[in-house]
Amino acid sequence: MKIIELQAENVKRLRAVTISPEGNIVEISGRNGQGKSSVLDAIWWALSGTTNIQAKPIRKGQEEARISVDLGELKVIRTFKAREDGTHTTNLIVENGEGARYQSPQRMLDGLLGALTFDPLAFTRMDGKAQLETLKRFVPGVDFAAIEKASKADFDRRTEVNRTIRTLRSQSVSIEVPAGTPAERIDDAALVAKLEEAGEFNTDLERRRIRREQAEDEVEAQEASIGTLRARAKQLRHDADEADAEADKINARMVVTRGKLADAEALPEPIDTLDLRERIAEAGRTNTAVAQREQRERIEAQVRAAETEAAALTKAIEDRATQKREAIAKADLPVPGIGFGEDEILLNEVPFDQASSAEQLRTSVAIAIAANPKLRVIRIQDGSLLDEEAMRILAEMAQAADYQVWIERVGAGSTVGIVIEDGAVAGSIVVATEAAE
Repeated sequence: MKIIELQAENVKRLRAVTISPEGNIVEISGRNGQGKSSVLDAIWWALSGTTNIQAKPIRKGQEEARISVDLGELKVIRTFKAREDGTHTTNLIVENGEGARYQSPQRMLDGLLGALTFDPLAFTRMDGKAQLETLKRFVPGVDFAAIEKASKADFDRRTEVNRTIRTLRSQSVSIEVPAGTPAERIDDAALVAKLEEAGEFNTDLERRRIRREQAEDEVEAQEASIGTLRARAKQLRHDADEADAEADKINARMVVTRGKLADAEALPEPIDTLDLRERIAEAGRTNTAVAQREQRERIEAQVRAAETEAAALTKAIEDRATQKREAIAKADLPVPGIGFGEDEILLNEVPFDQASSAEQLRTSVAIAIAANPKLRVIRIQDGSLLDEEAMRILAEMAQAADYQVWIERVGAGSTVGIVIEDGAVAGSIVVATEAAE
């Protein structure tokens, strides 16, 4: 399906034009500012949705504009009306060959339109990533966005895991474990219990020693008391009997106490707690070393787990990359030798931007043709950038694929193609090309 006739009134710079194209190359030529771009825009605005129409599509000074595109099987009519606030309304009608109108005209056109916006020259000027995105549409069944999103998530996670690995390894290296550290901790609780038991024993022993010293002191005091009492007895005869009696009692107690002291077993030697304290201290040092080794082992286990996760993430990324490569290898790409690089497309294993101008043009036109299987129309702006060899290539490919190429070219007083002057068709000359001959 191609354009049989285009009519446009008051669209951008156009006053009124009617173009019935002949051949595969439709050149729209003339000086700058005469309305050439308006012709190509009129085609696009008629067929695409309202989001692609510029803010002021109506010719300055006019209230209404109209575009009619006859596609043979379909006729598309889009009208514009200006509002007082400077905006506009638009209405779309799509009729079939019998004149019946479609209830959802834009939806019908969207299914037909494909990638009419594709401009082969614009494709050659895209950066590598944009070209890659355009080519991806020819690989069915592969959700590149989902794959790239999942791979990016795995890449970011792997980066985080590797950062954790480096941190854990740094922590592990910073832990010093003395040589000869045993595998198990020492049970210092038993040693502490013995230390407590020894402390209680020594405390009781000290209490007993003090009591014996007190007993000795008491004996000495008692002896002094006897001397005093006997002296008083000499002076106080009238108290002699009582004093003697008291002395006898005290003496009796003294004899008993001395007997006890004489019969008491010798006090044992105090328990040496220094050794126990040293053993407890050594146990503490050993247990600290064991704890450090256990901590390092835990960290190393975390490192191994993180490395396993990082390896799994790497495999997931590589599997998705393999999936993409296999899908691309099976895809029916529009150009032999074209392929996918990391952030660019390749042509015969060479980056596309390093291919010759002729190779780039042939590739871009082939992609444009493949992207428009129903409406066999391609538009090219900035066609003046093409030399005679490029135009010959374009004509050959358009004729071979039976496609219609609308191309804008600048020329003062041009005598080729359809010449636009002051918003109207000034002349129409059939373009002679090697392909046409």
